[in-house]
Amino acid sequence: MKLGKMAWRNLWRRKRRTLITALSIGFGVLLAVTFTGTGDYGYTNMINAGASMGLGHITIEPNGYNQTPSLDKRMQDSGQILERVVAMPGVDSATVRIMGQAMFASASKAVGGMFIAIDPARESADHNLLIRSMTKGELFPGPGGRAIVVGSKMAKKLNLRMGKKLVYTTTDINGEIVSEIARVSGIFKTGVDEVDGAMVLLPINSVRSTLHYDAQDATLVAVIIHDQRYTERMRKKIDRAIGNPRIEVLSWKETQADLAGIITMDRSSNYISQFLIGLLIAAGILNTLLMSVLERTREFGVMMAIGMSPKTLFRLVLVESFWLAILGIVIGIIITTPWYAYLYSVGIDFSGAIGDDYSAGGVLVDPVLKIRLYKESIIAILTGVFGLTLLSGLYPAWRAGRIAPVESLKTI
Repeated sequence: MKLGKMAWRNLWRRKRRTLITALSIGFGVLLAVTFTGTGDYGYTNMINAGASMGLGHITIEPNGYNQTPSLDKRMQDSGQILERVVAMPGVDSATVRIMGQAMFASASKAVGGMFIAIDPARESADHNLLIRSMTKGELFPGPGGRAIVVGSKMAKKLNLRMGKKLVYTTTDINGEIVSEIARVSGIFKTGVDEVDGAMVLLPINSVRSTLHYDAQDATLVAVIIHDQRYTERMRKKIDRAIGNPRIEVLSWKETQADLAGIITMDRSSNYISQFLIGLLIAAGILNTLLMSVLERTREFGVMMAIGMSPKTLFRLVLVESFWLAILGIVIGIIITTPWYAYLYSVGIDFSGAIGDDYSAGGVLVDPVLKIRLYKESIIAILTGVFGLTLLSGLYPAWRAGRIAPVESLKTI
């Protein structure tokens, strides 16, 4: 207790230097919160947006479908799998889908693309980006089932309007070429050209009939979970629950490798930036504590001459770095709180610089920079700043414990 009081008083011998160092620690907290928080917010949004484009956070599919997608690879018990997965804790929703490639032709032109066959009774705009992005029409009206929802770019390429006919051609379960006619019931616009120009939504029962699938056949089950951070844990649980060697359970990192690569690269550069900033702050802390030790060389010599041990001096300087860390973190929390609150609720709009349709890995990126911190990120930031300050105090503390009493008393 006495050592703690002594260390606290020693810090305030040089008030200006102590405050400047504490402010640098606080500024480091602000930068760490900004970098980490924007990453937590941005990565989560990108992952959730990618999951809502058809494959989910977790995808259940036949073996080999992810490497070589083909409509002759299907699951024949998709309904049973769906019921089992939906009942699991942590699963927000799950839907049966058929995904495949096709040619889409109107009276004027034909283009290649991909269709997603969905069950409109189980789909919702919350978990389906294409439905959420619909700008015209509605999703599969009427009992006929011969409707199609197309992207805005495809509608422009094929000169399509609401109610116009569209022919799609693909291969069925036997590898035979099959065609079907559908009328445009809706148009969506996500802002991603690759999606708006090459993807469509179709009713799953109509597609099953066209492909000669049975009533329970599907190419995949897309699973949306409550929190994308626990994707791998949920993937393992679902894999164990299904226990079918002919079916594989994949995470979004495997089904959306491009998006996973972009996030990994961006996260790595984020960590490198924070590491370099941490080194600069650590150098400032080291300088402050070392100068404090060198200025008190004679004082430390006297203290050792009257019986204080080198270990006690070592602990004294370490306690000083402890108090400096506490002070810096408190200042950091004070200056970071309003900044965090502003970015959390309002954000900074960069649409003027990057536009409203900037995408990465086939996923639309929000042009408004916002922030969000997970509990583990807060713990990591506080632990990192605290540990960095203590580490910076190790050498000055060691130096203080190595002072020779007789030689130090000779100094002026």
